[in-house]
Amino acid sequence: MTQQTPGTSAPTEGGAGPDTSDVLHRLSTLDRFLPVWIGVAMLAGLLLGRLVPGLDDALAAVEIGSVSLPIAIGLLVMMYPVLAKVRYDELGHVTGDRRLLATSILLNWVLGPALMFALAWLLLPDLPDYRTGLIIVGLARCIAMVLIWNDLACGDREAAAILVAINAVFQILAFAFLGYFYLQVLPGWLGLEQTQLDVSVWGIAKSVLVFLGIPLLAGFLTRTFGERARGREWYESRFLPRIGPAALYGLLFTIVILFALQGDTITNQPLDVARIAVPLLAYFTLMWGGSMLLTWALGFDYPRATAVAFTAAGNNFELAIAVAIGVFGVTSGQALAGVVGPLIEVPALVALVYVGLWARRFFHEHETDGARR
Repeated sequence: MTQQTPGTSAPTEGGAGPDTSDVLHRLSTLDRFLPVWIGVAMLAGLLLGRLVPGLDDALAAVEIGSVSLPIAIGLLVMMYPVLAKVRYDELGHVTGDRRLLATSILLNWVLGPALMFALAWLLLPDLPDYRTGLIIVGLARCIAMVLIWNDLACGDREAAAILVAINAVFQILAFAFLGYFYLQVLPGWLGLEQTQLDVSVWGIAKSVLVFLGIPLLAGFLTRTFGERARGREWYESRFLPRIGPAALYGLLFTIVILFALQGDTITNQPLDVARIAVPLLAYFTLMWGGSMLLTWALGFDYPRATAVAFTAAGNNFELAIAVAIGVFGVTSGQALAGVVGPLIEVPALVALVYVGLWARRFFHEHETDGARR
């Protein structure tokens, strides 16, 4: 399966190549300094939220699926170019890989929520509102930004698209049940404090349909009609490079708006933000690092290991924030924990993109067709 390094048009077969140690140097200027741009976007959003009176109310005036319209637009712009890159005619190779699918489901829907539950109780035993908010974040598996991180790290786009789709389906079916289990049943078994979570399955479904369904359909139709009209060579060498930067522009726009909406909350409670940040940092590091080690031990090639790791480590903070606000209120500690999620997740996963590109060399011996069974 042909992958393209972000910011370049040079293909590498199956993620392998003679110069894998030089991937970082072949990134475009935009990609190479992504942490800088993200830091600037976060700072700009925080300053806007603090300095412009009434901006948060204006931005939140119109919502789609309980998410502010500007954030929804940014997410759709961010997702579309990535999903337009997916070779949908090759998805059968991914769906036939039962080991890949089973590994992702185990990491996302068994280990991920359990790890966040454990970290929340271990590190925030005296802060029940923030603890509940973090558990909700752990239940909301990523269906959006993970495609950006996977693409930047030269992961398998087709595999990531399938795993994100699986997360979306499981999210609709399992979120409410897992919320009940981790906030009421399991704490009761362990003699811990219990929390009620009343979540609408249809509300979750709407979020998934908007933030995954719309860009997925647009990406599929763009590739189908683009290749039919001009051929795959033109589509991948001419069209995709033109729309590719829009993904990062959408990401930066989304970050600015998100932090503008929550600027007062974040800047007025710095110590609380620091307390919430500790289990989040531990979670992202353990989930991503553990996933990479597990997939390496199982003989996965680098592109598929990367797709599994980022889909396991990322979280759907849009859904987590929407649920926390809808159930507990916009000024609740649960909502603050949801807001701090992307504050920590974005720079953490960007850093892990670079760690992944560095670690790519260790997967060389596994980059064979046999590893894709």
